[in-house]
This record gives sequence, structure tokens and C-alpha cells, in this order.
Amino acid sequence: MWLLFAFIGVPIIEIALFIQVGGAIGTFPTLAIVVLTAILGTYMVRAQGRLAIGNLQRSFSELNDPTEPLAHGAMVLISGVLLLTPGFFTDALGFALLIPSVRSAVFRYAKARVKVQSFSMGGSVHGAHSNPFQDPHPDFGAENAADDIIDGDFVEVDPNKRPTHKPSGWTKH
Repeated sequence: MWLLFAFIGVPIIEIALFIQVGGAIGTFPTLAIVVLTAILGTYMVRAQGRLAIGNLQRSFSELNDPTEPLAHGAMVLISGVLLLTPGFFTDALGFALLIPSVRSAVFRYAKARVKVQSFSMGGSVHGAHSNPFQDPHPDFGAENAADDIIDGDFVEVDPNKRPTHKPSGWTKH
């Protein structure tokens, strides 16, 4: 039902708004508003996207639950798509999703409606009430630690040897 509204209702709303706004202020000012909101929206999405990525990186480095920063990043991405879509209704939705308190409210609403049964991280399955950031092998170092030993070979690299090619930018050498 929601998809029916999205594919039929949204274009009808956009056309009606274009007719109303165009009749009130004229064709060229209406088109100028659409272009300016796309430009302003792109700038704002970039700024909010940087903040969302920073929050996501911080949650990973602090080993916190990344669900909320991921959801905020996804909503910023959706707001960018809405702002680049020509129209007043989609622009209003896109600008609304750029407001952090609106994104938090949408996240709380979605979180209340979604129930996670289980998920896997690092090959182990966690239930709905387990902590995914807790050490999955708490008995490491006990007498059964011999089962966790991995045999391997290594070669020592001469630290004075310099690469003959320029660095790609992906590494720090």
C-alpha cells in the first residue's frame, strides 16, 4: 500500500504543488526555487553526511552499537535523493530528514517497530539480548587455549628497503 502511494500519490502531489506555486509566483521563479533547493540541499547533505560518517567511525572505534549512526547516515542519503528529485513535497521531506531531531524521531519509531531475532558477527550467532561487542571467546587463555593456536610461517621484511613505485595514497609508506 505504501508503494502505491509513493508511485502514484507523490507525483500527483508534486504536480499539484507545481501548478499552485507556478500560478502564484510564475514559471521561472518556480524553476529557480527548484534548482536552488537542489543546490542548497546538496551542500547540506554533504555537511550532514560528514557528521554521520564521523559518528559512525566513532561508534566503531569505541565499540558501541553502530545501529543509530548507520540509520542516520542512511536517512541523510535518502534526504539527498529527495532533495535532488524536482518538487516541493520531496524537498520538504528531504530538508526535514536533514534535521537531527527528526532523524532521531524516525529512528525511534522504526526501532520500536522492528524486532531483531538474531544476527551474526565474526562467525558467531548472537541472540536478541546478547551483547555483540562482548568477547565471543571469554575463556581464551584457559587450559583449552591450545585448540586456538594457529600455525604459520613468516618472512621478515628489510625495513631499509624502499619501494620503487610511488605510493598509491591508500597506504602510508
